[in-house]
Amino acid sequence: MTDSQKEATRQAALDYHAQPRPGKLEIRATKPMANGRDLSRAYSPGVAEACLEIKADPANASKYTTRGNLVAVVTNGSAVLGLGNIGALASKPVMEGKAVLFKKFANIDCFDIEVNESDPEKLAAIVCSLEPTFGAINLEDIKAPDCFIVERICRERMNIPVFHDDQHGTAIVVGAAATNALYVAGKTFEEIKVVSTGGGAAGIACLNMLLKLGVKRENIWLCDVHGLVHVGREIEMNPEKAAFAQATDLRTLGEVIGGADLFLGLSGPNIMTPEMVKAMAKRPIVFALANPDPEIMPDLAREAVPDAIIATGRSDFPNQVNNVLCFPFIFRGALDVGATEINDAMQVACVQGIAELARASTSAEAAAAYHGEQMTFGADYLIPKPFDPRLSGVVSTAVARAAMESGVAARPMADMEAYKAGLDASKFKSALLMRPVFQAASTASRRIVFAEGEDERVLRAAQAILEETTEQPILIGRPEVIARRCERAGLSIRPERDFNIVNPQDDPRYRDYWETYHGVMARKGVTPDLARAIMRTNTTAIGAVMVHRNEADSLICGTFGEFRWHMKYVNQVLQDESRRPHGALSMMILEDGPLFIADTHVRVTPNAAQLAETAIGAARHVRRFGIAPKVAFCSQSQFGNQPDEGAERLRQAIALLDEAPRDFTYEGEMTIDAALDPELRERLLPGNRMKGAANVLIFAYADAASGVRNILKMKAGGLEVGPILMGMGNRAHIVTPSITARGLLNMAAIAGTPVAHYG
Repeated sequence: MTDSQKEATRQAALDYHAQPRPGKLEIRATKPMANGRDLSRAYSPGVAEACLEIKADPANASKYTTRGNLVAVVTNGSAVLGLGNIGALASKPVMEGKAVLFKKFANIDCFDIEVNESDPEKLAAIVCSLEPTFGAINLEDIKAPDCFIVERICRERMNIPVFHDDQHGTAIVVGAAATNALYVAGKTFEEIKVVSTGGGAAGIACLNMLLKLGVKRENIWLCDVHGLVHVGREIEMNPEKAAFAQATDLRTLGEVIGGADLFLGLSGPNIMTPEMVKAMAKRPIVFALANPDPEIMPDLAREAVPDAIIATGRSDFPNQVNNVLCFPFIFRGALDVGATEINDAMQVACVQGIAELARASTSAEAAAAYHGEQMTFGADYLIPKPFDPRLSGVVSTAVARAAMESGVAARPMADMEAYKAGLDASKFKSALLMRPVFQAASTASRRIVFAEGEDERVLRAAQAILEETTEQPILIGRPEVIARRCERAGLSIRPERDFNIVNPQDDPRYRDYWETYHGVMARKGVTPDLARAIMRTNTTAIGAVMVHRNEADSLICGTFGEFRWHMKYVNQVLQDESRRPHGALSMMILEDGPLFIADTHVRVTPNAAQLAETAIGAARHVRRFGIAPKVAFCSQSQFGNQPDEGAERLRQAIALLDEAPRDFTYEGEMTIDAALDPELRERLLPGNRMKGAANVLIFAYADAASGVRNILKMKAGGLEVGPILMGMGNRAHIVTPSITARGLLNMAAIAGTPVAHYG
């Protein structure tokens, strides 16, 4: 990196911290504070009721305050990673960053507390005095051996979890990486020789974790700046180091590295040589974790021993040992069951959860966050990526279960499956709302054909379908391309073994398909030659023919191309007297709940009857999500105050709906703010038929509906489920090119729901 590049990087980091407002944290109220009533409940006199409940039973603090979800990150700045003893104030950006990670990855609220105190016993006393405020304590960046003293005192005196992340967080992630490295190398903890450099807090904690995982103490050789830790050594020794002293005449790293299976470096740069790597056992494991410069650069280690398994602490090489894989999730599990400590059982459960997740298929969300990186379990992918949203559900659940089984959970849970589902729902915004749909889909094993079967999003969705549902995916595409892309994406599924394929270039059903298509289209200008060509090249038409022939139950298409182009072929093959598309409905999941938008794609300028039909169909589909539909017909006109053509069509649609009893609420025409604000609507039209905010918005023009949908998605962070193609009896759905793998899984669940469940 050139000097100018370094300066640009430095300035970008400073700008990130300074703009648009200083720092990385803010405090937000979780309750309304809009009037005197709110004030009287939040503060005097109402607050006294909560205080008295806590006085009567201290456990109520987790019910009436944030304490049960509040962690303190505490430091004196004496050992900041890569910076050393920079003092408490200078460490604040690091601690703020830690708090941000707690919130981002585990939705845990966090205060950073920087303390000007170098005496470990006094620092421990300060931390202990904070117990009434917090549900747990994360000690951070305190130098060794002071950190051992602080943690010991706090753990003895406090009845909440105390966790020194530099020690135990590092140890847990190293334990997970080592578990999988040994799996790849075909070795076991019980048989390996370990050589470690670095006798600080992290290094000692990692060695203690390896002992818990099965490594024999006599097989651990610890070196520091003064050489091997051996029996009788006096220079810079403490009880933690002495526990690993060897009775030997050997004194240097070079003398003890021979035959080592695992090198664990938590020390400094360039202390290991290629010759040392060559001296290790077959298929050596090299964890060079010093930051920013490791004990040996990975390319040098790999050049010395090509099949070496290597991890570092850096993000620009595979297998970054990063504490963020651990601390948010071990605290999440501990807080949720009211653990009084984080014990060995919980730490080992965390190790196992992280390791097992890496051996599973890679999530689509992690693949998107690390686009272009190979994430197939093996020597270069030993631990999952921090942005894998499954970490919370898998790891936190394992930790919570271990806390209960080891007897330290004050609030044990009866239903761990429901707990995991809740954690997943917090990461996958659609999970909670989609649960009724997935449950309905589980009652039948429907066959879903994907027109764009070579798309990586489709492949990831297919794997998730096989893991999470009873549906049977069918992919249209070239088998060799699909197999190659599954392997590249780190997916365990393979063509024909796990799912069926239709190969447009060479399929024994080709003649049957083109003859079927020609039979449907013979009097609509399609010749046999054209039918043959379409069945070789048009995967949407192929999928529609499969549904028509009852070889599949539903078609999903549209991951590329234009919506109406796909709809042309869906209409050609699947539309009949009882089935015709009459609208596209999108569920937009927002921070305050779902909002449904229609019709976004099908009818550009629907007439009054079509608008009424859209409302009826939308209400029926909204109920599939367990939601009572409240339909608002939206316009720039407000209850008849403008005579424009679009508003007139909406008024006519409402009149048509009024001709028969309806099982849903509807109102209009009105502006969007009136639809979503009941108080405003009541002022404009007192006694209107709708109570509360509308949850379905129907527009007179498709471009208005589509525009609202896209604004909610791009500027309000809305997550789309859909578009759901209404009117086709669940035989086809046309998605949009922006859909994700998770979105395709959701659409497969919708397509997999038997028609009887929604009419």
